[in-house]
Amino acid sequence: MYAIVKVGGKQYRVEKGDSLLVDRMPEDEGAKVTLQPLLFRGDGDDAVFSADDLAKIKVEATVTGHERGKKIHGLKFKPKRGYKVRYGHRSDLTRLQIGDMSNGS
Repeated sequence: MYAIVKVGGKQYRVEKGDSLLVDRMPEDEGAKVTLQPLLFRGDGDDAVFSADDLAKIKVEATVTGHERGKKIHGLKFKPKRGYKVRYGHRSDLTRLQIGDMSNGS
């Protein structure tokens, strides 16, 4: 069974046991979170799209750690003007371990 969840403005396809790297979340390491909104749940031939049915399904995850992303280097340059600016950026990320996907009937 898999689901498509929206976390931090991005959509991810998750299954039980997956490890997921998302934008930084305020929860502490070891905390359990419920991923909402749920956009889709599929299981072979069975698929759930309706908002009423998706509201009953819960996807739980555990925060396993906070990390920093890969460094991105940038450069602005204007020729013949002596203007050059170098900058770098690293994203703050959170690693999630996907747990149970319950139907919550």
